Amino acid sequence: MMHSPLIELYKRTFSQEPAIEPLGAAGSNRRYYRLTAPDGQTLIGVEGTNEEENRAFVEIARCFESHQLPTPRVLAVDEPHLVYIQEDLGSLSLFDAIRHGREHGGDYNEEEEQLLHATIRQLPRLQFEGVKGLDTSVLFPSQRMDEQNCMFDLNYFKYMFLKLAGVEFNEQRLQADFDRLATSLANSQPQAFLYRDFQARNVMLKDGEVPYFIDFQGGRLGPIYYDVASFLWQASGRYSDALRQRLIATYKEALRPYATIDDNTFTATLMEFVLFRMLQVLGAYGYRGLWEKKVYFVRNIPAALSTLGQLTAEGWCDNYPCLKAVIQSIRDAKEVDRLMRECERTAAIDSEMHRQPLGSHVASLLKQDTNYTKADRQPLVVDVTSFSFKRGLPEDPSGNGGGYVFDCRSTHNPGRYQEYKQLTGLDQPVIDFLEQDGELLDFLKSVYRLADFHVERFIERGFTHLMFSFGCTGGQHRSVYSAQHLAEHLHRKYGIKVRINHREQHISQVLKAAETQ
Repeated sequence: MMHSPLIELYKRTFSQEPAIEPLGAAGSNRRYYRLTAPDGQTLIGVEGTNEEENRAFVEIARCFESHQLPTPRVLAVDEPHLVYIQEDLGSLSLFDAIRHGREHGGDYNEEEEQLLHATIRQLPRLQFEGVKGLDTSVLFPSQRMDEQNCMFDLNYFKYMFLKLAGVEFNEQRLQADFDRLATSLANSQPQAFLYRDFQARNVMLKDGEVPYFIDFQGGRLGPIYYDVASFLWQASGRYSDALRQRLIATYKEALRPYATIDDNTFTATLMEFVLFRMLQVLGAYGYRGLWEKKVYFVRNIPAALSTLGQLTAEGWCDNYPCLKAVIQSIRDAKEVDRLMRECERTAAIDSEMHRQPLGSHVASLLKQDTNYTKADRQPLVVDVTSFSFKRGLPEDPSGNGGGYVFDCRSTHNPGRYQEYKQLTGLDQPVIDFLEQDGELLDFLKSVYRLADFHVERFIERGFTHLMFSFGCTGGQHRSVYSAQHLAEHLHRKYGIKVRINHREQHISQVLKAAETQ
């Protein structure tokens, strides 16, 4: 049975067998499942791939539970098989609950704003109470945010954004600024539990309104400001300056029982962490956008540059003169400009971007606090299935209906030859046969054109699910090859989440959506 270690752990713990439902993949390689008992009670099962990461989550969660913090309880663990079972907090995240405000350019209504206040009000509790009695030796991948950790991210910005974008800079002077910035960040006080990934997607609203916190396995010791900057300056949040200030006031009020910080010191230190976060995300956008050429990340570059421009204009970069000059020169980055024009052609980025190149547009962004990007929408998920026509068409897991069913039986069948009968379309000899024969490749050229068109239209219109199915005689060779290659093509080109199911081979795989910041 699939997921047998998880099922066996559940049976050993609760003396019954659950129904199992796959859930969306998280940012790491862990897989999540909703486990439903015969009486309808649900829990969440987790399969991990990294023993240290799993142990970090479990130990942090147990420490949090001992302090009655709003995090999921871990109910059962099977360390040898890298699986555990935790409390089910429901399906509504803060990110989903505040969608209206996000999709209306940051115009959050009173109910949405109250959810944001309720969330950030809990952050000092997590930071200061959560660290009490915590065995810091289990923290993964690092026990502390130190200068080396900071330098990793700063160099990522240098090599994955500045170098790829063709921005000229003095390497020694920039490194000197990075050294000073890393030292300042790592030694900022006070220090407590640093959540590291404190964002709306990692907040679940239990019973629709009470914020609970998940995915803290990357936590470590470090300055408290990092989490505040991550939450309030997340690009997808589109928070106004006025809303940020109100939320900061709520955080500072909740912080009083744990630490006393002068207002000027708090603001100056927080702005330094905002600077650091923008450099971090530009490093990620550079890698995903400039290198992997994924449209979503190139689209988000101007928003991060807008924030950097505002920080520069307000004097928060004055202690780092070379970095300040680099930020001001990014507006002339020709490689970024070229990629944005390419995005205009393939993804119909808004009309303002059609009227001027990115260089001049970013120049205006650096002079004023604007954000040209369209509001975030729920991401598109694509299901790609291979199957045998003898066993019927695949079911649509979304319940939406629609999608495409392609018949691969018109192409040359390797299953007719003895040497391929025990292999599948995932095995190299079969792949070589099909590609050298060429019939299936010609067939897939048309499929790719149709699939690309459909995926692009669905992304633009905000649709959330699309299904492609490939059938052949046995669901073993041609359909498996076709499904796997279309899935990888769509994931590589659009950075979307693709779920692959080779039904007759009992093989499933999830190609996770490209990470957002």
